[in-house]
Amino acid sequence: MAGSAAVAAPGPSAPRRLNVNVGVLGHIDSGKTALARALSTTGSTAAFDRAPQSRARGITLDLGFSCLRTPLPPHLGPGPDELQLTLVDCPGHASLIRTIIGGAQIIDLMMLVIDVTKGMQTQSAECLVIGQIACQKMVVVLNKIDLLPEGKRQAAIEKMTKKMQKTLENTKFQGCPIAAVAAKPGGPEAPETVNPLGVSELIEVLKSQAYLPTRDPTGPFLMAIDHCFSIKGQGTVMTGTVLSGSVSLGDNVEIPALKVTKKVKSMQMFHTPVTYAMQGDRVGVCVTQFDPKLLERGLICTPESLQTIHAAVISLKKIQYFRGALQTKAKFHITVGHETVMGRVMFFSTAPADFSEEPLENAFDFAKEYLYQEEYLSKGSKSSEENKENDQTGEGQLPRQQWALLEFEKPVTCPKLCLVIGSKLDTDIHANTCRLAFHGVLLQGMEDKNYVETFLPKLKVYKLKHKEGQVERVLDDYSVIGRSLFKKETNIQIFVGLKVKLSTGEDGVIEGGFGQSGKFKIRIPNGLKPDTKVLVTVTSKKKSKAGKGDTAKEDESSKVDSAQPVTINLLFKRYVFDTQKKMVQS
Repeated sequence: MAGSAAVAAPGPSAPRRLNVNVGVLGHIDSGKTALARALSTTGSTAAFDRAPQSRARGITLDLGFSCLRTPLPPHLGPGPDELQLTLVDCPGHASLIRTIIGGAQIIDLMMLVIDVTKGMQTQSAECLVIGQIACQKMVVVLNKIDLLPEGKRQAAIEKMTKKMQKTLENTKFQGCPIAAVAAKPGGPEAPETVNPLGVSELIEVLKSQAYLPTRDPTGPFLMAIDHCFSIKGQGTVMTGTVLSGSVSLGDNVEIPALKVTKKVKSMQMFHTPVTYAMQGDRVGVCVTQFDPKLLERGLICTPESLQTIHAAVISLKKIQYFRGALQTKAKFHITVGHETVMGRVMFFSTAPADFSEEPLENAFDFAKEYLYQEEYLSKGSKSSEENKENDQTGEGQLPRQQWALLEFEKPVTCPKLCLVIGSKLDTDIHANTCRLAFHGVLLQGMEDKNYVETFLPKLKVYKLKHKEGQVERVLDDYSVIGRSLFKKETNIQIFVGLKVKLSTGEDGVIEGGFGQSGKFKIRIPNGLKPDTKVLVTVTSKKKSKAGKGDTAKEDESSKVDSAQPVTINLLFKRYVFDTQKKMVQS
């Protein structure tokens, strides 16, 4: 199924093709576009820096696509006649990382392009992070080997190869192939006739790494559009990559950003007419009566299959290279599906006793209770240190799964269960630091604009509150007067009936206020221990003595000084989204 699914349905005489999407990622000026150009035999419409500002600056601003066709390698088995590698040239400019993240979601195999004279740079590291999140296989390409003096070239390539192997040791791409090329010897100004070095060897490496990607034609159709233009007498063509499902001639497709539905009039794959396309295919879809200026890039889908959401619950993991804590209430650039918007986060986890619970994949349990966290818990984070102190398991361990509530500054249109990446894209571009902070899966979107009232109260996230006061004096064997637990202006009525515990072990219940200064009465259902009464009497004497300035006998005063006041502990939970702010005790 997976194998046949990845094969493009041909027109009447077209060969059967297996399409594999190869992402070309790397730091700016590492030569990605030149490499894609050297590799490709057919350019697609979005290919090679088509944007005027991109050509002027000599950098790729948008995802460029082109393709390379080659006979099918034997390890891919019978079936298709040829292998089509669709090259997705991702921009390397740091401020354009949003586009890369968009591109990474459609990539089967990644080429990380490294300038051999510079090695790993900030963006190469970020590309590596994105690759680990969104991609299964990688090939490293050391480019610009023509800049190395011929006599020392081989030694320099071997040195850089060793360095890269070391860098990849702790990633999922450990041991991946590393190829050395010069995509455009002599640089951008060199004549077109100059032949690239090492490119045919690289094509062999790519063929050896190609695999039958698992493609699934079922489920709703979703396609990422990266280019939109009109053809006179034909209509408007939207080109892009099918992210899920399939599409046939005559189907209705929705452009959710514009709330418009259109009928598919014709389709093409790299200049070959087709009647059907499915997940993983690069295709141009033609519709009529639609102004291409309205949609340069975005999504099209089966009508009504996408959600437009104002907030979401996600499960997430911190990216190990991100320096600094992930704090609740902080703002991040959130990439959801193909959009990047600002959003605020609130982290939460299971209670410490359940930290080792099996993670729940692709679903969220609203019936459970969750513990609010001031920040994402990771080794060395402040909250995890505090948790160690309150840890009932005594291990100071971290939860196996953590979640966040994301609240977006403007609504986002995206599929269910899509990839989410949080970054700090406002960090200085030239700072040598990874700006990608966390990645996760969107588990539940909130489509209602008034989600704070209608949806959040279902999310049972609580904070643990701890208040401490002191016993001032004993009233009788079954009741004491306490102080310092509440402020003078606190309405003690709302605390009536809550359980407290004395430091001497007795359980008590708050009965009500006592006088005007924030003092209160506690009932001790099982009675006070005799020792407690002595202790309270001694410490209250100590207070009054200190007040009167009496000089007591030596032995008595030393006994009084060592007596600790009896404390009152009040523990309760308060649910973050409970509008009534009720205090709950388990």
